[in-house]
Amino acid sequence: MKPLFSSLLQLRTRGSVLLLPRTMSERFGGKHRSVTMNHAYNTKGENATKPTERYPMPDKKDLPHDIIEHMEEAKVKNGFLPNVFKVMANRPEEFRVFFTYHDVVMNKKTGNLSMADKELIAVAVSIVNHTPYCVIAHSASHRKYSKKPSLADQVAVNWKMADLSDREVAMLEFALAVCRADNITEEHFQKLEAHGFDREDAWDIGSISAFFAMSNRIAHFTDLHPNPEFYIMGRIPREKEKTSSS
Repeated sequence: MKPLFSSLLQLRTRGSVLLLPRTMSERFGGKHRSVTMNHAYNTKGENATKPTERYPMPDKKDLPHDIIEHMEEAKVKNGFLPNVFKVMANRPEEFRVFFTYHDVVMNKKTGNLSMADKELIAVAVSIVNHTPYCVIAHSASHRKYSKKPSLADQVAVNWKMADLSDREVAMLEFALAVCRADNITEEHFQKLEAHGFDREDAWDIGSISAFFAMSNRIAHFTDLHPNPEFYIMGRIPREKEKTSSS
């Protein structure tokens, strides 16, 4: 008797034929090494420095002065230039609107949402939308603001099993309902209010969720890759981050 795995690989059906590849070489067209696979999580080699395979950053000399200035500020703030700036630079008008709206919803000084809360929303929404760049980048920002190096990782695996407070659970439930375009009812607002969020906070949570649902989709079609620096951000002291990334 043939091993079960071997039998499964030779599975056929009458009428329509289902041929499963016997080997990895067959699966990838006969020559495994000749197939180019684009891995969004790649952190090594030439591709690690590329923001995307599809929309490389325009030549700096061709960019408007205000875009260059914004990118320089981001580079100083982060210690490196996040790839989202490089990709969005392909569309200067959209760049301006995109980052203006981002800054309005993320840097708002009023309300009951901390920066860690906002970044956690971005992580959870990006997980639902299967967006590597945004999950990795905003997990890094959450670690930086929350000083909790493992919480975003827990959320990335299964937010319902993560070490979240009841307040954070209520916040993410609302954010994900908005992300999924669920029918938002009065009950959603009541759950938030039970944990200290008012109607203005609900708007903030919804706006952040909606913004990142949109930015996730831009990241998808542009094939946006995470910067390698994001992986260590917030896990080790900043001085060691600089040493590791240099």
